[in-house]
Order: sequence, then C-alpha cells, then structure tokens
Amino acid sequence: MDVIYGFMDVILPFSWAGHTFMKNAFLAVFLITPLLGMLGTMVVANRMAFFADSLGHSAFTGIALGVMLGLFSPRISLMIFSAVFALFIILIRRKSGTSTDTTISVFSSAAVALGIMLMSAGGGFNKYSVFLIGDLLSITADDLLALSIVFVVVVALWILFFNPLLLLSVNEQLAAGRGIKPWLAESVFALLLAVVVALSIEWVGILLINSLLVLPAAGAANIAVGVRKWQLYSVVIAVFSGITGLILAYYFDMAAGASIVLTAAAIFFVTFALRPFVRL
Repeated sequence: MDVIYGFMDVILPFSWAGHTFMKNAFLAVFLITPLLGMLGTMVVANRMAFFADSLGHSAFTGIALGVMLGLFSPRISLMIFSAVFALFIILIRRKSGTSTDTTISVFSSAAVALGIMLMSAGGGFNKYSVFLIGDLLSITADDLLALSIVFVVVVALWILFFNPLLLLSVNEQLAAGRGIKPWLAESVFALLLAVVVALSIEWVGILLINSLLVLPAAGAANIAVGVRKWQLYSVVIAVFSGITGLILAYYFDMAAGASIVLTAAAIFFVTFALRPFVRL
C-alpha cells in the first residue's frame, strides 16, 4: 500500500489527499462506484429498484445475525443473508402467482422487522445505527483488498452474463428461445447485486444504497444512445459523483454517502433538463 500511497501523493497534490483515511476512501470509490453504476443499468432496465431497495433493508437481519453469532464483523453474515434473501425472492417469484412487488414487499418487511427486533434487544440498536448512513472514511487497507477481489469477480461475471441479462430484460420468451436459462441469469444477477449492496452498505449506508444504484443509471439513460454508452455513462457518473461527493464531504464536514448521492441526484436533474436537446 505504501507504493500506492506514494503514487497518490504525486498525482493528487491536494491537502485532503494527505490523510491516509482519505486515500483509502478515494481508492474505495474507484472500486465501489463503478460496480454500482454498472449493475444499476440493469436494475433500471428491469424495473428492479424496489428489489434493490429490499436488499438494503434486509441488511438489518444480516447484521443482527452476525452479532448473534459473535462474528468480529457482521459483514460475512450480511453478505450471506443478502445472497440467500435475493435467491429466495427470485425462487418465490417464479414459483408463485404473486406479483413481484407484493412478494418483495412481504419478505422485505419481514426481514426489516426481524432485524430491528434482534438488534434492539437489550437496547443495543444505537451502536448499529452507523449502518443507516454509512461511514466511507472508515475503510481500511484490508477492506480495500476485499473490495478489489469482489471488483474483479463481479466485472468478470458481468462480462460473461451481460448479453443474456440484456436479452432477458427485453423479452424472456425470446431469451429462452435463444437457449438462455432465465432462472440462471436472474439468479447470477441477484447474487451479484446482493454481494455488492451488502459490501457497500457499511460505507454508503442502508438509507442511501438504493439511490446510489439508481441515480447514475437513470441520469445516464437521459442522454445515452445505445446500451453500451448507457453502461459507460452510468459508470462515469457514478465515479464522478463518488469523487466529488467525497471531496465535498471532507471540506464541509458532512456524511460522505449523502454527499455522493446528492451529487448523483444533481447530475440526474441536469441530464433530465438536457434530455430533449442532447443525445450522446
């Protein structure tokens, strides 16, 4: 890490970059935001914002289980529970005749209530409230290593499954006719989304994670021509929002997650205003 820090000192001659915690947060932004921007396009295309939001809310239960099991960090239980929760919703949605929104709402509500009940037992909820707003500045070098591994795995699987997912978002029957297994593609996407959301919640916050998934993709959709450009613009907006929000949070002493989301929201409104005139 010393080599990376030294390189950052050369290319980032700013006062905020002189702090190790800001260097870690800056590197984390480059690992987290591209994944959120990338996955967010498929969330928007498939109208899965509610599903992504439910993954964030279910984090309460994952965190509570980690605490009950005595884990040093609830991150492992959070990721496992989010993955199981996502797959369970996909399974129930395909096996039952219940609408997607209803299915998600039922399980999301139950997961949130269970998580809050477990965490509030004995009056201990306050010490977990950090997960609500996140703390991007708490990222360590070990966290960056875990993020790097997840980044490589998610990007590799995204490249592999992007075309099936895109075709599935257009027409499920057409995708099945092309030999694509809808349940497999949906399950892979749900797992990727669950892992990225669970890993990001500790730093972005439960209340904001869905916004950071949807806003860059929605903003990019306002001006993009074609799916590839939509992906590219969404990632660019997400990274730009992350860097800008982080720097603003440092200078104005406010929550980094909220600052990043507000930056992404501002970009959305700008692209929305330009939509009738600009298509790139």
